[in-house]
Amino acid sequence: MPASALHVARTGLEAQDTRMRVIANNLANIGTTGFKRDRANFATLAYQDARVAGQQSSNETAYATGLNLGTGVSIQSTTSITTQGTLNPTGNALDMALDGDGYFQVQLPGGRLGYTRAGNFTRSAEGQLVTAQGYAVQPPITIPEGASGVTVGADGTVSVTIAGQTAPTELGQITVASFANPAGLQALGDNYLSETAASGAAQIGAPGDGGRGNLRQGMLEASNVNVVEELVDMIECQRAYEINSKMISAVDEMLRNANQTL
Repeated sequence: MPASALHVARTGLEAQDTRMRVIANNLANIGTTGFKRDRANFATLAYQDARVAGQQSSNETAYATGLNLGTGVSIQSTTSITTQGTLNPTGNALDMALDGDGYFQVQLPGGRLGYTRAGNFTRSAEGQLVTAQGYAVQPPITIPEGASGVTVGADGTVSVTIAGQTAPTELGQITVASFANPAGLQALGDNYLSETAASGAAQIGAPGDGGRGNLRQGMLEASNVNVVEELVDMIECQRAYEINSKMISAVDEMLRNANQTL
């Protein structure tokens, strides 16, 4: 039994270490535009059934309860919590945020599409609307040289004022991708996500349509990390780690005493 208890406590240490890593990543990204916090999910390891409830205890009776010994815990998965972050005004016409569900589409290297909630866009040397890394927003939007007064409507329509023209010129429309299971998207780094079989195929539409969020110009979505909640989780994780450490120490002392006695 002591050796088994050592194994169980070790799985507890490993699980809490992974959970602390998730919490640390959440806190590290508290200032990351459009970041969505992660949650660690736990699952029990297989049970050892020394006796099954209902098993015959004699010719006429059966055990009312079983004898099931757990073998520990493991991290089952991490879940991205996709709640809305606070929308903060920036005054920059090329900063955009989604007020509701959906993701901006970005052309990644190799022709692959990426998805992001970070709308801190800028203008390339060719006038194209791009991310900080230079990846083009999809569908492509090109702002002509000399254009001023960039306006982006709640439906994603981009318009500018061109010298010599009185009426605004419409350049195109920024569309939004939505997914049946946003938590199933794969994180790529640099605020980008990619489609997976678990997320389902991207459904493209205009902002505000089909449950997609409206587009807000001159604003950025802040991280949805709640510092107080993360600190509470950190303390809870630290205590759980300490308890499992004490369990290992206690079992180790039991083994030493047993060896000395024998």
